[in-house]
Amino acid sequence: MNILLIGSGGREHALAWKIDQSPLVDVVHSTPGNPGMDVIGPCFDVAADDIDNLVKLTLQVEPDLVVIGPEAPLALGLADILRARGFDVFGPSRLAAQLESSKSFSKARMMAYGVPTAAYGEFTTPALAKSFLRTMEAPFVLKADGLAAGKGVVIAETLEQADAEVDDMLSGKFGDASATLIIEEFMHGEEASIFVITDGHGAVYLPAAQDHKRVGDGDTGPNTGGMGAYAPAPVVTQAVMDRIKSEIVQPMLKGMAKDGMPYQGVLYVGVMVTGDGPKVVEFNARFGDPECQVLMKGLAGDIVPAILAAATGGLDGNEDAFESLFELERFDPTATVVLASEGYPGSYARGSVINGLAEANNMPGVTVFHAGTDRDSEGAIVAAGGRVLNVTASGASLEEAISRAYAGVDRIDWPEGFCRRDIGWRALKRS
Repeated sequence: MNILLIGSGGREHALAWKIDQSPLVDVVHSTPGNPGMDVIGPCFDVAADDIDNLVKLTLQVEPDLVVIGPEAPLALGLADILRARGFDVFGPSRLAAQLESSKSFSKARMMAYGVPTAAYGEFTTPALAKSFLRTMEAPFVLKADGLAAGKGVVIAETLEQADAEVDDMLSGKFGDASATLIIEEFMHGEEASIFVITDGHGAVYLPAAQDHKRVGDGDTGPNTGGMGAYAPAPVVTQAVMDRIKSEIVQPMLKGMAKDGMPYQGVLYVGVMVTGDGPKVVEFNARFGDPECQVLMKGLAGDIVPAILAAATGGLDGNEDAFESLFELERFDPTATVVLASEGYPGSYARGSVINGLAEANNMPGVTVFHAGTDRDSEGAIVAAGGRVLNVTASGASLEEAISRAYAGVDRIDWPEGFCRRDIGWRALKRS
């Protein structure tokens, strides 16, 4: 098979790395890719949100399957355009992708289908938003309605902070993404990430993962796109997973199909495991980043047959055959540590040279995925983003995986970078 993978981050590097291992795959093309991905297969210089040129590239490459990694092209309808051209695509339609691109749409769907989630209000004017805040108890959860690169959620500890955030968001803090503001009740519990590969009807479930959103150790500081992750997440017991399937995923898939927008691709379910059971924090229309990295590293089975079946409508009725590939008994405990540019998630410098990548990659169980890198004029790997590297490792236990990941981090020579030093702390505390 000839695969075209769209995207350039750590998630896409991990997908390319895993897909390339399949005996079904001959070549993995990527666009725009990154220095880690161009070792796997040819990379093209077409941005992930350049829809017209992505269509031209697809017609040129003639792939057997297109895998869309990031959310932006999904929200712009790339999957619809390519399907209309006759290509098999792993990724939801523009209508279905609204589960991520519009939080107001997502909340309305949950309400319509009876899916458990936080109580909320939707606002476009500061006065009404602030009035609603005064009916709630701190802390307050404020979300930009649209796509904000994983940074559009703020948890305000006081009413004064929440009022200020209302003003900031509705006055353009996240551009058009925060023209509409969602205010939610704060749910108490422990978060986890569930990933469902689906053709719109049938569904297979990958092991639960847990992300670390806050920038600092102990879950302190502002939210980020993710500073690390691990899997499996022990907070998601079999009983909890059974409820996620029956109370969240199945009603969503059934409802979306009934309403004429079947969800086809991977559905990310961010859940809060509360005292009343699992409730939805958010839906995303793609693999999580950095959760995808731990899932691709830890999975023993070939993921390509499931992706292809989701793209072509072959999952419904055949779930058992695919589930056996992703069962926990065949999954290696895995952790990833994000190395980020100093200053992230605020302003940061680009262009600093990174050394020691080969040494880290050669350590037992370690794979370094490129997330925000480039090459300078002399061919050296340099930082080109906020989240730059995902040092990922598997082991016989989660403790070993975490230890190996940090050993890999310590082999990398990059003074301008930083990381959290407590990835996996909840699972380690539980054990």
